[in-house]
Order: sequence, then structure tokens, then C-alpha cells
Amino acid sequence: FSSMYIYILFFFYKKKHITGKAARKDAEKARRRSSTMSAKIKKKGYGISSKSAKIQPASKRYGLLILLSSFFLIYFQYLHKMSAMLDDVSESSSGTEEDEEQPVRHHEGGTDLPSEYWEIQKLAKYLKGGNPTATVIALCSMKDFNLAQETCQMAIRDIGCLEVLINLLDTEEIKCQIGSLKILKEISQNTLIRHAIADLGGLEIMVKILDSPDRELKCLTAETIANVARFKRAQKTIRQHGGIKKLVGLLDCDAVGSTSVIPYQAKDSEMARCGALALWSCSKTTKNKAAIHKAGGIPLLARWLKCSHANILTPVVGTLQECASTPSYRLAIKTEGMVEYLVKNLRSEHVELQMHCASAIFKCAEDKETRDLVRQHGGLQPLSVLLANSENKQLLAAVTGAIWKCAISEENVAIFREYKVIETLVGLLTDQPEEVLVNIAGALGECCQETVNRSTIRRCEGIPHLVKLLTGTNQALLVNVAKTLGACATDPESMIIIDHLDGVCLLWSLLKNPNPDIQASAAWAICPCIDNAKDAGEMVRSFVGGLELVVNLLKSKNKEVLASICGAITNIAKDEENLAILTDHGVVPLLSKLANTNNDKLRRHLAEAISNCCMWGRNRVAFGESNAVAPLVRYLRSNDPSVHRATAQALCQLSEDPNNCITMHENGVVKLLLPMIGSTDETLQEAAAGCIANIRRLALATEKAKYG
Repeated sequence: FSSMYIYILFFFYKKKHITGKAARKDAEKARRRSSTMSAKIKKKGYGISSKSAKIQPASKRYGLLILLSSFFLIYFQYLHKMSAMLDDVSESSSGTEEDEEQPVRHHEGGTDLPSEYWEIQKLAKYLKGGNPTATVIALCSMKDFNLAQETCQMAIRDIGCLEVLINLLDTEEIKCQIGSLKILKEISQNTLIRHAIADLGGLEIMVKILDSPDRELKCLTAETIANVARFKRAQKTIRQHGGIKKLVGLLDCDAVGSTSVIPYQAKDSEMARCGALALWSCSKTTKNKAAIHKAGGIPLLARWLKCSHANILTPVVGTLQECASTPSYRLAIKTEGMVEYLVKNLRSEHVELQMHCASAIFKCAEDKETRDLVRQHGGLQPLSVLLANSENKQLLAAVTGAIWKCAISEENVAIFREYKVIETLVGLLTDQPEEVLVNIAGALGECCQETVNRSTIRRCEGIPHLVKLLTGTNQALLVNVAKTLGACATDPESMIIIDHLDGVCLLWSLLKNPNPDIQASAAWAICPCIDNAKDAGEMVRSFVGGLELVVNLLKSKNKEVLASICGAITNIAKDEENLAILTDHGVVPLLSKLANTNNDKLRRHLAEAISNCCMWGRNRVAFGESNAVAPLVRYLRSNDPSVHRATAQALCQLSEDPNNCITMHENGVVKLLLPMIGSTDETLQEAAAGCIANIRRLALATEKAKYG
């Protein structure tokens, strides 16, 4: 763009230069003519000099040149800013920016300002104009103020002292640098000052200081970076100037991983603590997480995890749990043996450390091997105990999240049952933040896959609380609550309670939610509700527009939604009157359109839906006319036995129509069904044999008609 801009300037300059020459020639000719005609012009007393007339077009072109130049300059500056903004957008983050801009305080008069404000102003004079000794004394005096107080922080900023402090970092006077950093470390707790330090280029200088041989200087620098780097732009600046690698380097020292620190290692440990604090602040963005990994941070963090000092462990585990949102870190936590130490520190006396350990387990326990490791190292017991700390909501959110993910394994659920975790979770379903409720509902959803746990939830009166949560708006909570209620609905006694509380109606209303995850979760929950309701047919018909809503969801692009809706249709179609209504709403052509899918989960539930929908009117014929039969035959080549069973049942129903039998035979269905007659699954045996029998009867009837 800049080269284009220069080219345009050159082009117009050249044109102006040529135009200027032409104007001068014209002016000279005009001057000659004017000398011979001057008498006439004087007599007439009017006219404009030819010189001014000829130069005017050139002046216009010159003005146009300036206008266009200004336009292109502004345009290219705009493009540069947009490029920078797009780069910032691409800087993905694991969470929202921590900092919220605080309102700038304006002091209308000087009388209401405390004395500290004016005293700091006096010190600023010595700080700005003194020699190194005077500067150090001024810094020491300034450090004596309560720098955590906003008045002092704003005094330093308002009088331009912040620029001086940052400039002192760029000197070779170590005492001045240390004094400046001690002040910056304290005042950078303020959001506005953090942004100001970044704007003044303070972070770039701090990254350079990390190369210093002085340990105290490096520690102070890392701590200050930890305070400043709480917003994305600062985190990006540190990475771009090589700060991540230098901060990781602070972790690599003689004391690494020591369970106890002897005096000569104390400075190393302090340096590692400060480095871990800075990395923790920087680890919010995906690119920074990758940079820490690339710089060799994972093995060093793993080694420091073995130490016994909470002040070091807290930032180390904080960094690990922040980075555990990425698959590479989760794999490393499992393979580097970190799970054992995360479990060990769940028993720590330090609440913040416990919280970060639980949060790390929460993020890593999606993996089965990690869940097994947590159980093997005795992590389920301390997690159960920590549920008692219901006052600390952040800790509770981390612990309930860890329990949720660990409960995915049946072996873990059995242990949780021994520790009465389900009863405790049900007791926490009221008066909790949504973040905690999401995790509790998720944990209960995993636990109530077992009959005994469903009974426990019902006995502890958990179902009314769960149904009440269906009226909320938190999407993750709605997904988890719907799943839990769906599992509870498989128990007839629980289903009575759900129906009495209008839980099925609330679940059905969730089908209107635009979120596909909520739609799918609600549809799956509706399936057992219909199965176990006393008068399911009448209950379904009582929902005005409910069946039309279900049929319309067959137009969804989401495979999970389609599979769940097919599952719901399978159960709805068991009632003849409801099946007739579904047919009127066009369920047959919509199901037929889905037949060419390769998704085995959808195939299974689609085949079951087609099988049940064949029971009404001429639906069998309609499926054949909609070209649903040939794709169904291909389902028999799937490796999933449940797909075979559902497909065989659908084909058996469809084979009642002669034209469908012909289509099946042409697509080789007999060869595929014959081995399934010998299956150990009796339902599959019967359906396969029934389909082949129908085809055989048609063949015999055709042969008899042909040959008499």
C-alpha cells in the first residue's frame, strides 16, 4: 500500500510539473499578446490577465493533488488499524478479558485531595531532575507511601511520574531499576495504570530486563509483568518480544522440583515463583499457551509440581489448569505423571491451590485414562470432602466440575455412591451460581445412569429442583438438566413426579430453543418420558402444535438433533392417532430424505422411526415411492449391530409392499440378511427371517402367476 501511495504522489507530481511548464509557456505568449493589446484593454477597462487565467487550472490540479494525497494517507492509516484489529481478533483466549476499564477519576478542586497526593508531587521533582543518588532516595520515599491506595496511584499517573519510572527501567543503574520496579509492581494492580504502562512501552523494556544477571531485578520484573499482563494486548506484546521464552527460563534453576529449599536455593525458588506468576497471567491466550509449550515449559512445570511450597505450587498449578484447555497440555498432564501431584494437592490446606487442582482435573478428566488415574491415586475421596465447602463458590465450581467429569466412568460413580456424593449434590441444587448448577446437573446426569442412583435422587427430592431449573436461560444448564431428567424418566416412579410437575411440557418447549444442543438433549429426554408415561398418547396430543414442531425439526442440519428427533418419533408413533397426525404433517418424505446418511447413530434411530411409521395407512408404499428402501439396504453393511437390528425391522415392515420387495431384491438384501438369521440377537433373527420370507412369498406368487 505504501508503494502504491508513493507511486500516486509521483504521478500527480509529474503531471503537476508538466502542467506547470505548459502554464508558463502560455503565460509568456499571453504576455507578448498583452503588450500589443494593452492600449485596447486599458480603454475598455475590463478583463483578467491571461497569466492568472492560465495558471488557474494548474492551481486546481495542485489542490486536487493535495486532496487525493490526504485521502490516500487517511485510507492507508485506516487499513493499517483494521489489520491490527483483525490480528487482535485472531488472538483467541480461553476466557474473557479480566480487566474492565475503570472510570477515570476527575478531581474538580484541589481542596479535597489528601496530603499524600501533594507529597508525591513534591517527590516527583526530585525523581525527574535529580542525580542517581537523589533519584534512589526519592524512589525509597515514594515506596513508603501506601501505593495500594488509589489516590497515590493516580498521583503518580497524573503528574507524569509513570513515564519517569518506565524511563528509569531503561538505565544501567540497577538500584534505580529496582526502586522503579518496586513501585510499578504495587501500582500496576490498578487497571488504568496497567494499560498506561503497556501504552508507554514498559513491557518491552521489562522483557529486556529479564536477561539481566541480577536475580532480584528479574524477580521484580516478572512480578510486575504478572500484574500488567492481565489483558490481551499486553499478553501479545510479551510473546512478540520473546518474553515467554525468558519467563520459562526463570523456572529452570537448581532448586527445581525440590521438596525442601535450602538457603542458597531460596533465590532460585523465588525466581521460579515470579516466573510462574508471569506465565500464569500470560497463559490466557491460545498462542501464548503454544509458546509456553514450545519453550519447554511443560517439563519444568511438571518438576515444580513436586515441590511442597504452596506459594510456588499455586502459580504453577494455576498455569497448568489455564493451559489444560488445550489437548496437548491435557496429554502432557497425563503422560508426565502430573495427575498424582494434582490429587495430592487436593488435600492441601491452601484453598486457592485446592481450587486450581480441582479445575485442572475438571479439564483433563474428559479422558478415560486420566479419570482412572484420579481414582487410582485416591482423588475421589478429597473431591467428595471438598463439596462441604459450599461457601466458597469458586472452589465449589471447580470441585463439582471435577466430580462431573470423573463420574463419566462407572467405577468412579460406585465410589462416589459410597461417599454419599449424590445426596450432597442434590442438596446443593438450590441457591447456587449457574456455573455450579451446570456442573451439579452434569454430575447427576452421569450418576443417574444407574437405577440405584435414580432412586436416591427421587428420595432426596431432587426432581422438583431439576424441573424448576428447566425454566432458566443458561444453555449449558438446560442441556445438562434435560439429560438428567431424561435418565430419571426411565424410572416409572420418577416419571410420575416429572409429569405431575409439567416437566414433559417444559422439555417439549425446549424443542423451540434455537440451540441444537438443547434441542437434542430435550428430544432425548422426551423419549423415555413417552415410554413410561401412563397415557402417553393423550399426553403428547395435549401439547398444542407439539407434533408439528417435532416433524419440522427433521429439517435440521444437526445430526444429533436429527437422531434424537427420530428417537422421539419412534416412541410417538406407537400411538396410532399420533402416528396419523405425524403422517398428515409429512413425516414420511422428511424421514425418507435422511435415508442417505452415513452416520450410524442417525441410521439406527431413523430405521426405528421408519419401522414404526409403516404401521399407518399406505406409509409403506409412500416410503418406497420416496426412495427410502435402497439406502436402507446399505445400512446392513454397517459394523454396528444395533444398526443391523433396527434396519432389519424396518425392512421387514417395508417388505409388506410388493414393490419394496422388488427394490430390496435388486439391491442384494437377501445376501446381506441371510447371515443375520443366525445371529444371537433374537429380534434381529426374527426381522431378517420375516423380510426374506416376504420376498420369497412374492417370488413364489409371481412364479405361480407366470407359470400357473
